[in-house]
Amino acid sequence: MEIRPLTAPLVEIAADWLIVPVVEPVQIDGSLAGLDKALSGALSRLKDLGDLTGKFASTLPLRGISGLGASRLLLIGVGKPEELTVGRLDRALTTAARAISDKKDVRVAVAVPDAAIGAVSPSQFATSATAAGLVGSLGQDLFRTEKARFPFASVTIASPAKVDGLESAVDRGQILGEAINLTRDLVNRPPQEITPIGFAKRAEAVAKQFGLSCEIFDEKRLEQEHMKSLLAVAQGSTEPARMVIVEHKGGAANGPRLALVGKGVTFDSGGLSLKPTDGMLTMKCDMAGAATVLGAMTAIARLKLPVNVVGYMGLVENMPGGSAFKLGDILTARNGVTIEVLNTDAEGRLVLADVLSYAVDAGVDRIIDLATLTGACVVALGEDVVGAFANDQPWCDAVLKAAKTCGEDAWQLPMWDLYDELIKGDVGDIKNTGGRWGGAITAAKFLQRFVGGKPWVHLDIAGPAFASSNKPHREGGGTGYFVRTLVEVASQFGKP
Repeated sequence: MEIRPLTAPLVEIAADWLIVPVVEPVQIDGSLAGLDKALSGALSRLKDLGDLTGKFASTLPLRGISGLGASRLLLIGVGKPEELTVGRLDRALTTAARAISDKKDVRVAVAVPDAAIGAVSPSQFATSATAAGLVGSLGQDLFRTEKARFPFASVTIASPAKVDGLESAVDRGQILGEAINLTRDLVNRPPQEITPIGFAKRAEAVAKQFGLSCEIFDEKRLEQEHMKSLLAVAQGSTEPARMVIVEHKGGAANGPRLALVGKGVTFDSGGLSLKPTDGMLTMKCDMAGAATVLGAMTAIARLKLPVNVVGYMGLVENMPGGSAFKLGDILTARNGVTIEVLNTDAEGRLVLADVLSYAVDAGVDRIIDLATLTGACVVALGEDVVGAFANDQPWCDAVLKAAKTCGEDAWQLPMWDLYDELIKGDVGDIKNTGGRWGGAITAAKFLQRFVGGKPWVHLDIAGPAFASSNKPHREGGGTGYFVRTLVEVASQFGKP
């Protein structure tokens, strides 16, 4: 897809679709007045008729028009200026992109406003518009003969007046959009392709493409590193386990290092605690944490952020083969903690236990892990909100602030000591499940045993990482949720 910034009058821009933002209440002034004049007052008439309202995420397409360089016009409502945030803008612009991506080879131009809309600057608008064009025009129908959605042939980010930093804003939007789409693609591909080895090969290729160092641990190396908890999950499958480490060394040689840790269960049958069919249908998405880490790492490298960031991805397939780990087994994790297995479907925490322990021993300074870890978090917060858990409040505050800046919703849940009692083991040190109540929290308390006191935030992305259906602003399947937040955290890492 060709993406370019352009400074030119909107009436002159040649495109198949020109997307123009409209606020509520509608104001026919500035560049919108120029469009109205070129269209012989059509916009004013639509406003008077109540068809053009500017309400948030409302779309009004005008086809077969004359008087503009573009052959079609799409007016997208961005709502009241005082209520507009980057997150709401992303949603509106992605809605617009999805509304016009049903044909091949479409050339799109998006009008950047003359001035800030509420708290959103023109450059922020340009970044959002670029990312929305990339994400909104890409579907999950990777293997359908007749596609429902087609990537745009080109996206022009057009401003009638000079915008400071327009080119860099567009570059950033392209990098973020492509990183999100990488994560979505990994999640959407079938589990016979994205196995632990398949994921590792893809990670190795993108690391080489974008200048990240890459190391892949095979089974022998995992054994040498005493990653018995991770390996136990993999032993019921014919697909061997892997751990991928990618690193961006953008900061000082002795500068602090941020670890991003992702759960990569490439397919989760539940093991011997077998899931029912309905519960297993979307379990190709159980590697979304690892995919999110990889997507974010490519963006961090391409943006050349002056920080040191390491991505760790633990990759296994959880299957009920004859050698599968069993209920009642006692596992010894890398850090020596013994784990009593009460449910083989509580496997993601067993994978993360060893990966977190390895990151701690590697000397990282702060940790964020991401995992589609518990259905309990979805019950608590719904499908659109990430659960956040932490052992260090200032670090958690920094992550939540980054999420708010990016418009990605997260909510912190408590980590009180009383939850430790629920996972206290009878035979081993801890149990791998604390039972039905507070399941998302007890899972986080389990992980806390493996971070060695380092400032750590656990993000349970089970709800928003995979969408069960299409919405006007969102394609079903993998969403790439929290790629933006991880990049924002990295961009602020090490600053006062």
